[in-house]
Amino acid sequence: MQAATMRLNQNTLLLGKKVVLVPYTSEHVPRYHEWMKSEELQRLTASEPLTLEQEYAMQCSWQEDADKCTFIVLDAEKWQAQPGATEESCMVGDVNLFLTDLEDLTLGEIEVMIAEPSCRGKGLGTEAVLAMLSYGVTTLGLTKFEAKIGQGNEPSIRMFQKLHFEQVATSSVFQEVTLRLTVSESEHQWLLEQTSHVEEKPYRDGSAEPC
Repeated sequence: MQAATMRLNQNTLLLGKKVVLVPYTSEHVPRYHEWMKSEELQRLTASEPLTLEQEYAMQCSWQEDADKCTFIVLDAEKWQAQPGATEESCMVGDVNLFLTDLEDLTLGEIEVMIAEPSCRGKGLGTEAVLAMLSYGVTTLGLTKFEAKIGQGNEPSIRMFQKLHFEQVATSSVFQEVTLRLTVSESEHQWLLEQTSHVEEKPYRDGSAEPC
């Protein structure tokens, strides 16, 4: 797999029962910027607050980054119930895959954030991660996944453990745990079963806008 493969999702929409995954475009930046003003989210994502201009630049760099695959998570019920609703009004979070070891392009680090408090604990994060794992295996050629989660983020740790991730390391320096999933044949079959309802569709006119 070439690293550039990570950018394939620029033309892809993944439709699930609870979530819709769409590429991160400039349309989504204002809402994303508002989310990241939250001190709680900054702590959970180990992020520094950015200006709106910096956030636009970050979105552009993510879109062009050959080592990163990002989807914005939309509330599927809201998105489908309101024809003509803007994606920004339906946004609930994001899910990302990174290539962290360029000598092993079958290993991806996965992150998920459900930023809207009212949307947490409803299975949206779980479906977003499952769809991303399936996309990572089927389209990006990944066979191993890691998730690095703050030690205090028990709900996220439990969610990944339910998705067959196993804890492999703890860092007292970074106050985080590392969980790993190796996709064996049986795990791949389980993943396909869990995501059999997810439809892959072309995104809009087939291309995210250029930076």
